[in-house]
Amino acid sequence: MTSLVLMSTQTQITRHKLVDRIFHWAMAASMFALLITGLSVPLGLKFDWLLIHWIAGLILIAVVIFHIVRASFWQHLASMWIGVRDIAQTVAALTGGPVTKPGKYSVAQRLMHHAVTVFCLAVIVTGVLMLKKVDTPILARDPYWLSAEVWGLVYVIHGLAALVFVSMIIVHIYFAVRPEKLFYLRSMIFGAITRQERNDNHDPALWSGEEK
Repeated sequence: MTSLVLMSTQTQITRHKLVDRIFHWAMAASMFALLITGLSVPLGLKFDWLLIHWIAGLILIAVVIFHIVRASFWQHLASMWIGVRDIAQTVAALTGGPVTKPGKYSVAQRLMHHAVTVFCLAVIVTGVLMLKKVDTPILARDPYWLSAEVWGLVYVIHGLAALVFVSMIIVHIYFAVRPEKLFYLRSMIFGAITRQERNDNHDPALWSGEEK
């Protein structure tokens, strides 16, 4: 409540546009649905999890494709890159050197984005392959089009990526609800942070240079 009062009395700066917030929460919802349904069997939950699972997977694929297109043509891709300067500044900060404010996204946020990208693609590719093992209106069922060895590898990669996602979600939620980071969570709900929050945590010059 205090942060909302502060926002109402200070100049607000847009951090996440509405379309990007919708993408974020749609992806979060689909991932939670995938994890809950995927873990339902080992957890002993009894419901028609498979139907929900592959539908949630298709939603995840759709929002990821949407994000790739939007990021490629309407956003500044360089704002998520990690360069030599970022690595040098991070090493300096970790070894007691000067702490440099980041641009719009910190190195930790960009690393999380890259990790999500890699494991999300692994889940999607293996998930699409696994669609051939169930009856869906999209693909004809053919569980024998890959050898047993290849299917084993597909299941291992899919399961490993899912477990990594569980860890990343826990870490993501942990930092999102920390008191000093709550303004990031608020910006993902309402879209904006205050100018003071931007200046205290980011370099305004780098921030503006990463906007498109």
